[in-house]
Amino acid sequence: MEFGPLPLAQAEGAILAHSVRLPGGRLRKGTCLGAADLAALEAAGHSSVIAARLGPDDVGEDVAALALARALVPDPEGAGLILQAVGTGRVNLLAVGPGLARIDAARIHAVNATDDAITLATVPEWQRMEAGGMVATVKIIAYSVDKASLSSAEAAAQNALSLARPQITDAVLIETVIDAPASDKGHRVTAERLARLGVHLAAPQQVPHDEAALAEALRATTAPLVLILTASATSDLRDTAPAALRRAGGQVAHYGMPVDPGNLLFLGDLDGRPVVGLPGCARSPALNGADWVLERLICGVPVDGSAILRMGVGGLLKDIPARPRMRHQRD
Repeated sequence: MEFGPLPLAQAEGAILAHSVRLPGGRLRKGTCLGAADLAALEAAGHSSVIAARLGPDDVGEDVAALALARALVPDPEGAGLILQAVGTGRVNLLAVGPGLARIDAARIHAVNATDDAITLATVPEWQRMEAGGMVATVKIIAYSVDKASLSSAEAAAQNALSLARPQITDAVLIETVIDAPASDKGHRVTAERLARLGVHLAAPQQVPHDEAALAEALRATTAPLVLILTASATSDLRDTAPAALRRAGGQVAHYGMPVDPGNLLFLGDLDGRPVVGLPGCARSPALNGADWVLERLICGVPVDGSAILRMGVGGLLKDIPARPRMRHQRD
């Protein structure tokens, strides 16, 4: 691509690089200059313009952006994404519904390394999306891209983006209580949290904070996702909730997570169904580690101990007033 000042006599068919104000209005940048445009420029006293002229090995910004977007998502319907109409070298990729952004970070990095003019920005990996939320945007920042660079970017981009859609539609929350029934806050907040991904939470269920009582409730439920919220925080693998899960015939896969708030979560299994022991901070609607685990489980993304341990980078979340002990204590 050629770029720079061009005499008007040589500028027909070139792309205007910067908007020019004319008596009859503004001639916008990106305009492919025709005879009428050049005549208007000359009449306004201009003798040259800053413009770009594509060569035989160049691909225009819109064509390049759309080609790259289609390489990222060859099957938009299957990927759960929508490619918006291209314009000014940009294509936005939107979620068709709720879900999690599935992103191949290595491929994204490879695309961005092919050519300075090719840029691809995404939301963080596994970010929860709502319908119409922007998962990524392709932007060609020059007026054209070299064909070879575009081919390399397309090869690197193949199937790098998709939306993990909800796979679980129902869940149960079993709360333990000491002495008196608990308020409805835990159930209400959890129901709101799950509803964002289309999951229905069963009616409130409270049992005494006792291993045998909780184990009985666990054995009785058939919900595909089982959540436990205890009156007293789970502070050890031998505590009431993990012990009750084992007593009910289940197993504990992992205890604790390097996400704060959310440290005291445990993950288990009961007859092939995921069981999550929620940390006390789950009573708050604020983002906490339980959100990340629940969202992946609901959307069919495998979660195990190693996945939880990798959540530490970025896992220092905003502190919440509801915590009994804040990170920073005032004198």
